[in-house]
Amino acid sequence: MKITKEQLEEIVEQEVNSLLDENESAYYEMLAEGETLEEAEYQGRKVTLNKPMKGDVKKSKVYVKNAKGNVVKVNFGDPNMKIKKHIPGRRKSFRARHNCDNPGPKWKARYWSCKAW
Repeated sequence: MKITKEQLEEIVEQEVNSLLDENESAYYEMLAEGETLEEAEYQGRKVTLNKPMKGDVKKSKVYVKNAKGNVVKVNFGDPNMKIKKHIPGRRKSFRARHNCDNPGPKWKARYWSCKAW
């Protein structure tokens, strides 16, 4: 049985996506790498700062302190899209489009999206 290039790419993409789904917690741990984790209070409950997690409104969320020192929730990512940073062209385009060389402050979604890519 012969497989076309498109079919092979589809199979590889499905396998990579299934591996990414299985290792979702490892993905969030990787995002939090290098950040200091500490507890704070957000709307009356304890939260961990600088630790991205699965989002409720968007794909991901993270609690951080803003410039004033208040704890804020940052939602980022499209829940209907997969991160395909393993494809060099897509990674390069995303990082150029979002100006990831200068991602801005931690309390902005662009910072965390760039960190994910």
